[in-house]
Amino acid sequence: MSSPTEDDLPIVDPARGLRTSVKLFAAVLRTPVGRWTSIELAPRIDPTLLRISRGKVSSGMVLPTALLTTIGAKSGAERVNPVLYFHDGDDVVVIASSYGRDTNPAWFHNLRAHPRVRLSKSGGGRWRTAEVVDDEAELARLWALADSVFPLFADYRRRAAEVGRTIPVIRIS
Repeated sequence: MSSPTEDDLPIVDPARGLRTSVKLFAAVLRTPVGRWTSIELAPRIDPTLLRISRGKVSSGMVLPTALLTTIGAKSGAERVNPVLYFHDGDDVVVIASSYGRDTNPAWFHNLRAHPRVRLSKSGGGRWRTAEVVDDEAELARLWALADSVFPLFADYRRRAAEVGRTIPVIRIS
C-alpha cells in the first residue's frame, strides 16, 4: 500500500493491534460519563476541531477519526460527521455503530441514498464510493479487524443486537 498523500487519510493498519492508549481511552468511554461525552459532546465538537487543526486534534485523539461528508438524503445538503476508520488494503472501512443504539446514524441513511462520500482528516479531499458490505464471511473478517482498532465495537454490536439492530459495515474505495 502506498504512503498517504496530503488528501489521503493516515493509514490505520488493524494488524498493529490495540495500543495501550486506545485500551485506556476505551475504559473511560465505558463509564456513564465517558459514554455520554462520546455520544453528546464529541460529534458536535469534532468536525470543528478536525477542520481547524487540519486533522490533528479531536476529542478522541488516540482513535483514528476522520470526517465523513455525505449528501443529505432529502435535503441534498452536505453533512459532515466524525467517524472511526481503518484500512483494508487500499479501501477504508467505517462502521455505522451509532454507539450501539437502536437506530443507524443519519449519515448512514444519507450514504445509502447518495453513495459518493468524502472522507478526510480535515473535511476536504476527493469524493469516493461507499458500499455496504453484505457478505457474511467478509463481515466476520472486517469485524475482527474493527475490534482490533477499537474494542468498544464489540460492546456496540451487543447493545445493537439487544434491540434487534445489525450494525452496518461500509467499505469506501
